[in-house]
Amino acid sequence: MDSLAGGGAERAAATLANFWALKGWQVTLVTLAPIEDDFYPLNPGIKRISLTLAGDSEHVLKAVLQNIRRVAALRRLLVKHRPAIALAMMSTPNVLLALASRGIAGLQSIGSERCYPPHAPIGRAWHTLRKIMYGRLSSVVALTTECAQWIESHTLARRVPVIPNAIAFPLPDNIPRILPATLCGQGRKVLLAVGRLDPVKNFVALLHAFAQVAQRYPEWDLVILGEGPQRPLLESIVRSKRLDRRVFLPGIAGNVGNWYARASLFAMTSLSEGFPNALAEALAHGLPAVSVDCDTGPRDIIRHDVDGLLVPPHDPGALVAALAGVMGDPALRSRLALRAGEAAERFCLEKVAAMWESLFAELSVDAPQALGRRGVPPPERAGS
Repeated sequence: MDSLAGGGAERAAATLANFWALKGWQVTLVTLAPIEDDFYPLNPGIKRISLTLAGDSEHVLKAVLQNIRRVAALRRLLVKHRPAIALAMMSTPNVLLALASRGIAGLQSIGSERCYPPHAPIGRAWHTLRKIMYGRLSSVVALTTECAQWIESHTLARRVPVIPNAIAFPLPDNIPRILPATLCGQGRKVLLAVGRLDPVKNFVALLHAFAQVAQRYPEWDLVILGEGPQRPLLESIVRSKRLDRRVFLPGIAGNVGNWYARASLFAMTSLSEGFPNALAEALAHGLPAVSVDCDTGPRDIIRHDVDGLLVPPHDPGALVAALAGVMGDPALRSRLALRAGEAAERFCLEKVAAMWESLFAELSVDAPQALGRRGVPPPERAGS
């Protein structure tokens, strides 16, 4: 994959790699970016390799040469280590793997889309390569049904299973640590949002919605965990709405589990998603949620009026009404919270990892022997 810096795809990769390493599998995690950029901790048994070939190129010729180097470097690793399975995360690494793995006997190469492709354009050249080269992969995994349908319609991929992200529960307690008590006074109720401060997360809409309900519910505060380019804009909106003492943007928190436990309601207002980990994690902690029903992911996670509420995209009034309805109704919050925790089982790591392992077994003609030769337990013995 590109890197192991903070992000949903990166967290998913680290979570799966750590799980399989604990089971005794031989796991190697390869990135284009340097190891110094890593945010998520890895099991010490995982072999960590950086190709140090990250970064954009200044012009087309340099980009072509850079990607030729990436393919060659990855192919050398595949030939040297001879893995049973090579798994790529995200569109461009998928293409690089498809090119690098051609003709390597016994290797099952798997791509994995971590977002809804129409919402994450990769340029005409990469799009053309994706269309063709996905057919060279043994499988391309999608996070949602909508994503799988797009891949099947727009690429030559042969097998497109749907496997959601896994939730590591309880979440690891990493640095930087931001303690809720440092911002949230005793007795205050917290509306929590988590994500990069980026236009696609649409925290502007969340701020405007909270501004409309803040006076009605003076016991509530809004906390947005994350960092990104929209910080100055968001801070200016907070000031203009005179919510400096009610809205907090403390940055990235490695102990986000503490915040899920402290909050009373979770909100997500994204314009688009792949499979929003934060939303699933919030529910797993028993935190009810209000989410915009964007493409894709929220409707695969929230069961409307069971553990949260879904509101139509681009409907500020519906968002305000949903937030006000849950914030102002303790009985409704309790009813939704009672079922929210079921997400911990619905998306548990063991269940999702078993889906991956079933795919590995299906793709391997003689899976137990092929995997066993490489020191990896056969998939059907997973969990033994």
